[in-house]
Amino acid sequence: MQLELKIEGEWKSVIRYDCSHNFVHIDRYNIKGEKIKENLYLSYEDSLTLADEDININWEYHKEKFLKGEYP
Repeated sequence: MQLELKIEGEWKSVIRYDCSHNFVHIDRYNIKGEKIKENLYLSYEDSLTLADEDININWEYHKEKFLKGEYP
């Protein structure tokens, strides 16, 4: 699950909850597409719940940090 913003006609990833690479993690991106990866140490089910709640509740916070250049 991820949050994306459309900037100058192009979709940019902001934050992504992912379970590829055989572990649950979160990727935080900057406007250049660079990212940092953080292991969440959660089950797949718990990470899906966290991702859904975080993105639905905190999308404006993540958007602001991304646009200010505070990720990563």
